Amino acid sequence: MEKIVVIGGGAAGMIAAGTAASRGKKVILLEKNDRLGKKIYITGKGRCNVTNTGDIEDLLNHVTENKNFLYSAFYSFSNDDIIRLLHQYGTQTKVERGNRVFPLSDKSSDVIKALTKYMESNQVEIKLNTEVKDIIVNNGAIAGVVLQDHRILSCDKVVIATGGLSYPSTGATGDGYRFAEKTGHAVTPLRPALVPLEIEEEWVKDLQGLSLKNVRLKAYINNKEIHTEFGEMLFTHFGISGPIVLSMSNYIHKFLEKDKVLLTLNMKPALDEDTLHKRVQRDFEKYSRKQLKNALDDLLPSKMIPVIVRLSQIPPEKFVHQITKEERKRLISLLTDLKMHVLQTRPIKEAIITSGGVSVKEIHPSTMESKKVSGLYFAGEVIDVAALTGGYNLQIAFSTGYLAGINV
Repeated sequence: MEKIVVIGGGAAGMIAAGTAASRGKKVILLEKNDRLGKKIYITGKGRCNVTNTGDIEDLLNHVTENKNFLYSAFYSFSNDDIIRLLHQYGTQTKVERGNRVFPLSDKSSDVIKALTKYMESNQVEIKLNTEVKDIIVNNGAIAGVVLQDHRILSCDKVVIATGGLSYPSTGATGDGYRFAEKTGHAVTPLRPALVPLEIEEEWVKDLQGLSLKNVRLKAYINNKEIHTEFGEMLFTHFGISGPIVLSMSNYIHKFLEKDKVLLTLNMKPALDEDTLHKRVQRDFEKYSRKQLKNALDDLLPSKMIPVIVRLSQIPPEKFVHQITKEERKRLISLLTDLKMHVLQTRPIKEAIITSGGVSVKEIHPSTMESKKVSGLYFAGEVIDVAALTGGYNLQIAFSTGYLAGINV
């Protein structure tokens, strides 16, 4: 009987191990933590956004790195497949806004329990607190792994499912990248993805804790628009965060090393220029006897008002009926085109996922087997693939894990 070692007890590793064992293989899963699924446990603020119910093309359209590589994986093990598997092993699910799928209980631990049952029902041997130090390759083929205590575990095939570098509290230390490089594979540059952004402008700090909904954020490099997002964002002590900022980071992080990225914020995207001008004029007529600093409550959150007034360079004590047409134009421009310059992303330890990884050029997309080492497979975040928030990254883990498991 073939002996398979799966390194990593996260989403990709558990699916790979359970699937391989269901085919009659002897499977040992090695996890260096004291429990399985530590990253699953904290995803979705502890609720675990398992997948997304969009069709396969929709899933692929939310992949920001190497989506073509994932065609076989998504079609081989779809969102319907992972939902069915969770149901089969006792975890019911529900669909929320944006087609996001969560466990019915709102407990990520129930997802881990279901995946653990899947492995146990197929007799996977699970070894916790067991760290892999090295991988043994003889004549271009897998021969075994070396454990941290120097014991050698002989095997026929290995699946590397060690995750990325984000969330070091889950044990993420980049072991998989080291194994890949040592076995002759290229690892593309590792960067934080789905991560908050640090902003140059000091006024941003005055807005710490303010959340804005239904706003539009655009990114520019050398006056050329490269991406736009619509939705919710949050100001922080260092810059900006929230759903649209995390998504935006996936599109701009590659540019930040050599280019200046300008963000523009439209706080009134539902109104065209003419409608907004009329709206502001109405407000100014309504509050004509008030000072500007007391006349913007209908237009802006209270925390935003002093910042916008300051940036407009209109004296805050100036009465509204005294404001000139040019001053009003300046104010409206700030509502629709508020400029922020990105200093950098937050560190990779604060990112939801890692961008970059084992080059997809060196992995067979239909099997997840290495093109360089026979019997070596990769699954999950260790590969150079990435997607937006909404359950897409976990689906990548499940789908690539399944392909590895069905082919080892």
